[in-house]
Amino acid sequence: MIRVEMLSTGDEVLHGQIVDTNAAWLADVLFQHGLPMTSRSTVGDAMTSLVEALQSRSQIADVLIVNGGLGPTSDDLSAQAAADASGSELVIQQAWLEKMEAWFASRGRVMAPSNRKQAEIPAIAEMLDNPVGTACGFAMQLNRCWIFFTPGVPSEFKVMVEQEIIPRLKARFELPEPPLCLRLTTFGRGESDIAAELEPLPLPEGVVMGYRSSMPIIEIKLTGPASQHVAMEQVWQQVKLLLAECTIFEGTEGLPALLARELQQLGCQLALSEQFTAGLLNWQLAAADVALSKAEILPQQDEDLEAQVARTRDWAKQQGAALALSVGNLVEGEVSIALHTPEASWGQRVKFTHGRHNVETRQKVVAMMAMNMLRRWLHGSEVSTGHGWIDVLETVKR
Repeated sequence: MIRVEMLSTGDEVLHGQIVDTNAAWLADVLFQHGLPMTSRSTVGDAMTSLVEALQSRSQIADVLIVNGGLGPTSDDLSAQAAADASGSELVIQQAWLEKMEAWFASRGRVMAPSNRKQAEIPAIAEMLDNPVGTACGFAMQLNRCWIFFTPGVPSEFKVMVEQEIIPRLKARFELPEPPLCLRLTTFGRGESDIAAELEPLPLPEGVVMGYRSSMPIIEIKLTGPASQHVAMEQVWQQVKLLLAECTIFEGTEGLPALLARELQQLGCQLALSEQFTAGLLNWQLAAADVALSKAEILPQQDEDLEAQVARTRDWAKQQGAALALSVGNLVEGEVSIALHTPEASWGQRVKFTHGRHNVETRQKVVAMMAMNMLRRWLHGSEVSTGHGWIDVLETVKR
């Protein structure tokens, strides 16, 4: 088993000032290539701490991917720490320096002297290309470990991992067959409720059931060796049957992307009208390239469910759209959502049963409820349904 670790650097990561999205992305990529990440650690911008981390992890890991600290400023210490940890010296990569100078010149700028350090790597290291940024990466052997140093900028980091690091790992190691991971995402049921229903299912040897809660959704994962794929598929069919009513998509596609694909297949456009969600629904659907005819954000106003359903129907006709979704105002924990389709118009008024969630979370939940109404209609299911800790107070169909 190849032991692959990640070392994230930077005070802003260590102290939680930014979310380390690179770590989650890397873990997923490594998993897909049969290299599950063994462990991950974080160290701040202190030379002593960086050198100690490199020396200690290099005694344990086979591969260590170091992220961050290759910039031009005084707190970017990774290259010097690598040199100190290995007893090496920094040397300038002349070809990279010239590439950097040309990059700045092409934009009508003069490269600052501080950028020069981005072309310096330990003498024992191999340079890694960075086609989308100014900091080159590098790889070197320290003790038993092959260490890769990468920039912290996500777009640069991802390209370097995919184009420089993964090919090198495949060339050096005989990688195991990637594990199989089956996923589906649910909405409207609690994690403990779902777990109570799924945990009695017998799992094949080496197969694990996992849950990831990220309000307002819960992802279910069945993970195991590829050799167990037949047995896993049998269990997975039972999982899908048990969770059919609350499943909103399978795999990693995402609900907005699913709606975009299915609306494109139907050749339908969607009109939106939002009050409480304040454009969140529009943003989520537009980001997935859903065919939107028109979207509006209205000031919050009093309106009964019947009036909102009629307004949603009229809004679709005004915009020449086959479909329309609307979100009303939030009043005393209650909000209404309406859907117009060529078949009929539906509305539901719901109430949050407790007040522990903030406005942002409630907006996300309501946006998901609206999208789920559309998904359920597209799939021929009952449009209005319960949502766990959200009570349905009133429904309308016209």
